Amino acid sequence: MTTVSGSLIPEAAAREGNDPIFALHGEAVRRAAAGESILNSTLGALMNDDGSLAVMPSVAEALGRVPHALGAGYAPISGDPAYLEAVISDLCGAGGLAGQAVAVATPGSTGAIHHAILNFLEPGQAALTPSYYWGPYHTISTHSGRSVETFNMFDAGIRLDLDAFRRGLEGQIEQQGRSLVLFNFPCNNPTGYSLDEAEWEAVAEIVQDVGERGPIAFLLDHAYAKFGDEASNRWIDYVPRMMESATVLVGWTVSKSFALYGARVGALVALHRDPAERQRMSNALGFSCRATWSNCNHLGLLAAVELLTDPELRARSDAERAAMIRLLDGRVAAFNELAGRTGLSYPRYEGGFFVSVFTPDAGVTAATMREAGVYVVPMEGAVRIALCATPAASLPRLVEALANGLAAARAAAA
Repeated sequence: MTTVSGSLIPEAAAREGNDPIFALHGEAVRRAAAGESILNSTLGALMNDDGSLAVMPSVAEALGRVPHALGAGYAPISGDPAYLEAVISDLCGAGGLAGQAVAVATPGSTGAIHHAILNFLEPGQAALTPSYYWGPYHTISTHSGRSVETFNMFDAGIRLDLDAFRRGLEGQIEQQGRSLVLFNFPCNNPTGYSLDEAEWEAVAEIVQDVGERGPIAFLLDHAYAKFGDEASNRWIDYVPRMMESATVLVGWTVSKSFALYGARVGALVALHRDPAERQRMSNALGFSCRATWSNCNHLGLLAAVELLTDPELRARSDAERAAMIRLLDGRVAAFNELAGRTGLSYPRYEGGFFVSVFTPDAGVTAATMREAGVYVVPMEGAVRIALCATPAASLPRLVEALANGLAAARAAAA
């Protein structure tokens, strides 16, 4: 019998079929289904304390308002104009920035990141992001023939390492002639860190300065921003400074902001001072939509228009989100108290879905915790904990498992 070789190209044949986070989540679910006592702090979805998914009744109503014949039809390639206008207004308000923005609909913020990497980097070039970053940045980049370079995220005071950011940005301009910066703030995934106003001001100054030497696109991954506090959401005040020499991009999403993860609805918003450049970006991004997913989820787009533009529905969704933020903030406060008493080391954590605890060996820490039935996500130098999925009553168990995992890592490193 003749053995038929596979038809996949070698690069594709070597790929893993599942995301590491979803693989850990699946293992935790299987163990729980088998009757074990499992604490699953892996997945970025907000859960109620009883373990059910936290949802927003206003969102269900918005979905129900969309006539079936409209929701079932194709969306425009770049998204419905009313949707794009509503998203830009949600981000920029009614001021002058909205008039300097264009947008396309994407499947969540993930699609926005894909389009940014594909259109603002040449093949073989690298995006720049902090050393603690969402793993799919690497997946999306390598899948499209690009890569990711990192700069050291934290200085000795566990604040954003601004000197490292400047060096990384200058190095990319010198080496590859352009840069695409990927920033996931406020409420960074995976660390939970949010920049304060001084940090935003410094970031804007660096981008504006280095942007005089070569093209920079600065992408803000806005996925968790609606869970940040008022100060951390002042990033919009520093966009005009960056726009003096750079393009500013924002990855906007319904997934987290409206607890509608499965709808896969988002947008990439691009801000630039030159109308001709905005038109070129709009054309390029629309072309990429057609070349990848073609059309987004039309039902989700039209429901988002209702949520963003109907005053009564928007007020209700804001109130429902505020209740979700209170639920999450209660866990944040409890974790900070317990972790502080235990001596865990982690960045400033004031809100958001995740926090990361530093460890000398994340693999040993996470493995020790799994033996105790507690699942977190290991990464270089830390483990990520999804407090969004962790019931308040389970926080003492979580912190105890973290302490034991850290002790095991330190013993292994000794």
